Amino acid sequence: MYPEYLTTPMKQDLTSVGFEDLTTPEQVKNALQKSGITLLVVNSVCGCAAGAARPGVKMALKNAEVKPDHLVTVFAGVDAEAVQAARELLLPYPPSSPSIAIFKDGDLVHFVERHHIEGRSAQMIAEHLEEAFEEYCVVAN
Repeated sequence: MYPEYLTTPMKQDLTSVGFEDLTTPEQVKNALQKSGITLLVVNSVCGCAAGAARPGVKMALKNAEVKPDHLVTVFAGVDAEAVQAARELLLPYPPSSPSIAIFKDGDLVHFVERHHIEGRSAQMIAEHLEEAFEEYCVVAN
């Protein structure tokens, strides 16, 4: 477990732009089973979370024409039970942090694993997410 003084600013990096910080398994299950599109970020203390994942997610949300209905996050190494509950819903993908997932009406439809984040810029992550938002966040008429 990481100390709270270290992780609080990393959590606030996402909660300050509208993400709900999920800290219990019940919160995770309720949030990821909602109707509509839910964006989940599995946050982390690693450098690729700070340098690419969080900035990329924020950039995508700022620039995208269509956006998810719900924004939620869990923090690996901090809220162990919440992260475990999220990872159960991310199967068949192996544990990965940071990572980014899109759920549609409770079903996992898109997943960005750590190896898709490492070595990529925030701009590249943002562009990828904007394309995913275009694909999954459209409303049927």
